[in-house]
Amino acid sequence: MSNLAFNPFPAHTPLLQDSPVQAVIFDWAGTIVDFGSFAPTSIFVEAFKSGFNFDINLAEAREPMGLGKWQHIEAVGKLPSVNQRWHQQFGHAMTSEEIDHIYATFMPLQKAKVADHAEPILNAIDVVNDLKDKGIKIGSCSGYPREVMDILIPAAAKYGYHPDYVVATDDLPQGGRPAAFMALKNAIELGVTNVSTCIKVDDAAPGIDEGHNAGMWTVGLLLSGNEAGLTYEEYQAADTETLSVAREKARLKLQKSTPHYLIDTIADLPEVIADIETRLLAGERP
Repeated sequence: MSNLAFNPFPAHTPLLQDSPVQAVIFDWAGTIVDFGSFAPTSIFVEAFKSGFNFDINLAEAREPMGLGKWQHIEAVGKLPSVNQRWHQQFGHAMTSEEIDHIYATFMPLQKAKVADHAEPILNAIDVVNDLKDKGIKIGSCSGYPREVMDILIPAAAKYGYHPDYVVATDDLPQGGRPAAFMALKNAIELGVTNVSTCIKVDDAAPGIDEGHNAGMWTVGLLLSGNEAGLTYEEYQAADTETLSVAREKARLKLQKSTPHYLIDTIADLPEVIADIETRLLAGERP
């Protein structure tokens, strides 16, 4: 086990003991685990290659991140660059049957490798446990389907991550992001009485949109997730200029979803929680 969660938890912004925040709902890859969100993106590249001997790059694989995985494949196929090459190689746009085949190829690959990316990001475990100590419920939802989450949940638990509730993208008949259903299912199961006291934390635009659609505060993560696309080693080694470029790249994508807050990683979340607590006590709503 390496030291991805080793950095000391920032203690300069103590949360209120009787917090007006009822729940924080976290995404998984790129937010709590899997710095850089590499488990799904690298497998998408492999699935396209294995399924149809068709090449996509990591940037194309990352573009629609946050959607359910079938919808993600569909969205990749509609990217102008991918659609053009698909036409050149196959003579037509990607069909539903071809998406099904790529998805069927993707699933066993993802299940085989997702546990390898279950390590927590930076201060994730300390941040989550501090929220729990204040009586704040911890919800979670993911673009992964249930059969992948059934592998990832116990793998993350070995590192100490124990959310109070988990929703997978195929758990609900209404579907996943950017609709509000997974976030609202968390609120119901966690016993939340007012969604305006909930915070949705995500590294991808569909997850931020999900939080808005559910009437919650929204927090986007710039450097630990999909949009920056840095490995943890690259993040550690990066100089100020490199981080600034990566941060701006992610900001340009995420700010289109107008999150209430944009921070680098979950390590910065305590300051956001404290600010939202103050705003809630002043009568503000998302």
